[in-house]
Amino acid sequence: MALLTLEGVSKRFGGVVANHAISFEVRPGEIVGLIGPNGAGKSTLFDVVTGYYRPDAGRVAFGGRDLVGLRPDQVNRLGIGRTFQKLRPFREMTVLENVMVAVMQHAPQPAAAGEEALGYLEFVGLAGKGSVHARGLSTGERKRLELARALATRPRLLMLDEVTGGVDQKTIPGLVALIGRLRERGLTLVVIEHNMRVIMALADRIVALHLGEVIAEGPPAEVVRDRRLIEAYLGGAYARGA
Repeated sequence: MALLTLEGVSKRFGGVVANHAISFEVRPGEIVGLIGPNGAGKSTLFDVVTGYYRPDAGRVAFGGRDLVGLRPDQVNRLGIGRTFQKLRPFREMTVLENVMVAVMQHAPQPAAAGEEALGYLEFVGLAGKGSVHARGLSTGERKRLELARALATRPRLLMLDEVTGGVDQKTIPGLVALIGRLRERGLTLVVIEHNMRVIMALADRIVALHLGEVIAEGPPAEVVRDRRLIEAYLGGAYARGA
C-alpha cells in the first residue's frame, strides 16, 4: 500500500491556480523527486500535504488516513516531517536547544530530550556545534540543523524543500550523502530540488510539475527525456547532455 496518496489535489489563491488535479503515490522506502520551474506549485503542494493549506479539491492520505482538515501539528504527529526552503531557526537559542524544542513534543523531560537531540546532531554532523547559537551557523550548517529538527519529530515520511539550495558547491556532496543516509534509517522521502545532478543521483522516481500540473512522472532517466519537461524546464542543452 502507498504511504502517501494524492488524488486530484487542487489549490487556488484567488485567480491563481497553484495546484491543479495533482495525483501520484509515494511508496514506503522510496525517494521521490519533485521538480519543476519556479512557480510550478511544488512548495504549495508540500503545504497542502502538511496541513498549512486546505486543498480546494482532492484527497490527501497518509497510510490510508485522510489528512485533509488536520492541522500541521496533527499531520506531524502522524509521522510526516518536513524542512523549509527559507531557514528560520531560533537564532538566539543554541543548536542543541533548537533540536530539543522538536524532541520535547514527544519527550517532555529535558534530560531525555537533550540526550535524544544530541543523537540527531551527531547524525547530521553537528555534534560539535551543540552549544553554538544558531545565528552563528553557516548556510550549510543551518541546512543540517533543519534536517535534525525535522528528524527530531520522528517522521516516517520526510519532505525536503531544497536542502542543497543556496549552499556552495563544496557543501553539496556532503548534504547529498546525508540525504542518502536518511533512507538507511527507514525513511521515505519526497525531495524538492532544482539541482538536476542531485535529484538524478538520489531519486528512484521523479514527478515533474509545470503551472501547477503534473507533466511527467517516472524513473529519472525517462523523465528527463520527456518533451514537455524539456520545453518547460530543462531546455535542449540539458537534454542533449543527458
